[in-house]
Amino acid sequence: MTGSAATPWAALDHSALGLPATTDLPSTRALDALVHAAAGVSYLKWFEYQLAAVMHAELVEPFEDEDRRELDAFTRCAAAIATTMSITPFAVRTLLTDAVALRDRLPLVAQCLRDGIVTPHHIRTIVSRTELIEGQCYAALVDADIAAALRKPGSWSPARMETMVDTMVHRRDPDAVRARREAAKRNREFTVETGRDGMATTTDTRPAEDTALAAAAVHRLAAQVCPKDTRSKAARASDAHYALLTQTEFGCDCDRPITDCRYKNIDVSKFAATAPRIVIHLVTDTTTLTGPVRAPESERVCRSPQHLPRPNTEPTPAAESVAPEPSAPGSVATEPGAAEPVAAEPVAADAVTPDCTGTAILADAAADPISTDPSAREQPSEGPHGCEEPFGLDTVDGVGFLAGIGIISGAHVRDLVADPRTVIRPLGDGTETPLPATQPSNPYRPSAALDAYVRARDQFCTWPGCNKPAWDADLDHITEYDHTHPEQGGRTDAAGLGAKCRFHHLLKTFGDFVDDQYPDPNNPSRLIRTITIPGGRTVLGPAFTGHDVHPGLDMIVFGDPPDTSTPRPSRPVLTERLRPAPRTEQKHARRRQERNRNRLRNAIKLHPPDDTPPPF
Repeated sequence: MTGSAATPWAALDHSALGLPATTDLPSTRALDALVHAAAGVSYLKWFEYQLAAVMHAELVEPFEDEDRRELDAFTRCAAAIATTMSITPFAVRTLLTDAVALRDRLPLVAQCLRDGIVTPHHIRTIVSRTELIEGQCYAALVDADIAAALRKPGSWSPARMETMVDTMVHRRDPDAVRARREAAKRNREFTVETGRDGMATTTDTRPAEDTALAAAAVHRLAAQVCPKDTRSKAARASDAHYALLTQTEFGCDCDRPITDCRYKNIDVSKFAATAPRIVIHLVTDTTTLTGPVRAPESERVCRSPQHLPRPNTEPTPAAESVAPEPSAPGSVATEPGAAEPVAAEPVAADAVTPDCTGTAILADAAADPISTDPSAREQPSEGPHGCEEPFGLDTVDGVGFLAGIGIISGAHVRDLVADPRTVIRPLGDGTETPLPATQPSNPYRPSAALDAYVRARDQFCTWPGCNKPAWDADLDHITEYDHTHPEQGGRTDAAGLGAKCRFHHLLKTFGDFVDDQYPDPNNPSRLIRTITIPGGRTVLGPAFTGHDVHPGLDMIVFGDPPDTSTPRPSRPVLTERLRPAPRTEQKHARRRQERNRNRLRNAIKLHPPDDTPPPF
């Protein structure tokens, strides 16, 4: 073995690394050590990217413009790393690609990784979803926007990370996004890849809204099984998808007789005919429906250092200010992008396709086309970012948030809204009158407007790290609602409700977890959310919400809940659902069922049935 011998990690001084001397710790200290170790992993991954970028600069970059060998400099560099580390060439190619991207395209994001603010598994998401801004003059601005969002206090889930990155890219790159979408629509395809294990994979590339509808139909049918079904959710969805395509029956996989399980045979055609319509929810701003608007003058000058300022358009102090604040709900402003008057109550939704509904929820104010953090916009461009002309963005466009899919471009939004079967349900009535917070007959139930607002604001389940869409979640009273004396707590208003998936809702209700939600003292329209886990550690809620995608949500105001001083009849107390048996017993039962099925199959193979009639 050549090279200098490194000291084994286990032999290093743990105290110098900030680690405890032993892992035999109480759970609270073990959790603290886990958090510290995760920050250390982020730093080591940043260090790994730095080293890979250095190797790429020395072994690849001097030759990549002329190297036409099949085993070119990049391949040889990757092979050296892969051989030394005993990993696959594909893994090394990804490492080198991400390292160069962080060095050249996303240096501020790389600093967030170094500081332990973002985890390594999120870096792959950020790099891949910013790939198309490579070489553009606004690449440094996107890097600054993403880094500023990452440094906000709060937690991230993979879905929220994708939403944030896509939002930042779409705000800076509306024309390129529109062109890429048209090209993608032309190149949609259906492919089949056969594996060596007798299985095959099909891929159908469709517009996002079509995919959302198909997935909803598949999961709805896959749920038609009893609790004793032995398949995983993914396997059930695969079987349901095939049944829908071939119009064959779909049935439960339990080992009970057909007389005991009503889900044994489900007629797909009858199920589809009686099932309710599928609704897809799209959240956008009113200004996005009218098309791109003129960009602020401060954004019309290219920030790349290789370009001179546009003649006679030197940025003035006024032009260097932040983008205009959103208009008040319903105000008719003269500037482009102002809000328009909208209806007071959401209207009933009609179908977007023969078996679905498209609903556009409008945040009744103009969207801030640029990051809400002024420091992000003032970040100078770094590195050689060229563009075809010495100008910045002439126009900016809004985006939409499609539940279950994520961010879509303004052009995509307008395509969906142009469908005559799409219904627009505005939030707000064009006046300063607050919207009703609750249903008139029941102060426990939120109004339709508040229900839509909370889901549009939260986007996903608000539990740290959860990806479940808010439109499929429960609306939870953060402070438990007192049905007998409602005035004592648990108000039904925007600050008192939060979206939680059913699992985390039950975990909060029946577990030892305590959540809280209250207005940010520095920005009362935003909320600070916390989860306190058993043991006392407090974790911040989402760092990125619908307010960051649609700033117009800040302008929507709800009135106070009705007077609830009169005691109401008590409601039944919720009780935690019990398992049919302890988890271990259920696991053993599933294993026994699987063994019995294996024995039956083997018995049939070894002793095939004899068709000869018995001798009597």
